[in-house]
Amino acid sequence: MTGIAAGLTGFAVLLGLMAIRIPIGVAMLAVGIGGYGLYTGSGPLLAFLKTSTYYQFSTYSLSVIPLFVLMGEFATKAGMSRALYRTAAAFLGHRKGGLAMASIGGCAAFGAICGSSLATAATMGQVALPEMKRYDYSGALATGSLAAGGTLGILIPPSVILVLYALMAEQSIAKMFIAAMVPGVLAAVGYMVAVAIFVRRHPDDGPAGPRATWPERLMALRETWTLILIFALVIVGMYRGWFTPTEAAAVGAFGTGVLAILHGGMRLDGMMACLRGTATTSAMIFLILLGAETFNAFLAQTRTPMLLADAISQSGMSPMWVLMAMLVLYLLLGCVMDSMSMLLLTIPIFYPIIGGLDFGMTREDTLIWFGILAVVVVEVGLITPPVGMNVFIINGMAKDVPMWESFRGVLPFLISDVIRIGVLLAFPVITLGLGRRLG
Repeated sequence: MTGIAAGLTGFAVLLGLMAIRIPIGVAMLAVGIGGYGLYTGSGPLLAFLKTSTYYQFSTYSLSVIPLFVLMGEFATKAGMSRALYRTAAAFLGHRKGGLAMASIGGCAAFGAICGSSLATAATMGQVALPEMKRYDYSGALATGSLAAGGTLGILIPPSVILVLYALMAEQSIAKMFIAAMVPGVLAAVGYMVAVAIFVRRHPDDGPAGPRATWPERLMALRETWTLILIFALVIVGMYRGWFTPTEAAAVGAFGTGVLAILHGGMRLDGMMACLRGTATTSAMIFLILLGAETFNAFLAQTRTPMLLADAISQSGMSPMWVLMAMLVLYLLLGCVMDSMSMLLLTIPIFYPIIGGLDFGMTREDTLIWFGILAVVVVEVGLITPPVGMNVFIINGMAKDVPMWESFRGVLPFLISDVIRIGVLLAFPVITLGLGRRLG
């Protein structure tokens, strides 16, 4: 069997294991060990497992992951989601569809200190669903806006997905965060425009609420200034070189922890719950990373990524067509896989190919641009049927809304996503411009 045939066979076996519900970390570890051992023998396999496992988990840069996860846990305990939603509702609630827009704005702000789409959707859903139900919002608009808004959690930094991509593609975490800022704001604005168009056609689905007075708005803003300060300190401090990414994550976790104690009333049992949640999530991510490292080592032995990169570069295909084919594949995978699985499975194969293509930019800019595009498209997978994890989470909280109605509710946001992907493809400066200006 040739190298590329062995690599593609291993990839097919991996997909088969995932199809029968084997966790992706375990599946990648099993295929990686089996393939590596069959291809090189037991001696090199044992030597690789002995050194790679220690190296993987002793890498200083990986310590950023549990710290950002802990930051999100503290943010949830601090009750920040409620304050953020109240602030957004004070400024937007008097418009038609205003509470849905406020939900999206609250998701964007909470995602800035949470970094998880599923946690963002679940936390904001607890706050916003009762309010939208009280004002007779339709189930489609209420659940659709929250499911779509929740996807902003993995795009707006700090984001665990962006950290993982940066580590796998050997890019700067700070530069990835800065590159995600404008696309993240563009996503939130696009979703709000989608709500405005939806309620113009269906005005009864999103009735306007009472208009808040300016003193009420300023009072709501006072509750969120600490969050803005923490976010600015983490992002600006990391980019300006005041902190390493790990130090910035530690500062963010400490700041949100203080807020959770002072404003959220967190006590010892709440602290222990946050630590347990962080340990569980981090262990899951680290197992997936070990599986990905082992599977990637098997692929490297077969030279599959390099051979595919050479074949594509010599095929005469336009670099843009290659990129678009990858993004379409992400959209298709998003119908059956979760976001982290998609990235960890494909980035080791895709990023050498993209890095070798000529888009008229430096290799670093190309990989950062591709990383943001990949995360944007992966984010769309969180609301596409039949999996759509965010839709399932929100629908599970809205017991009286049929699943088909929730999926109907995300259609305007999917259209917004397709337009946004096209804009980011056509104009890379939207992604890279802020980093160049700050640099």
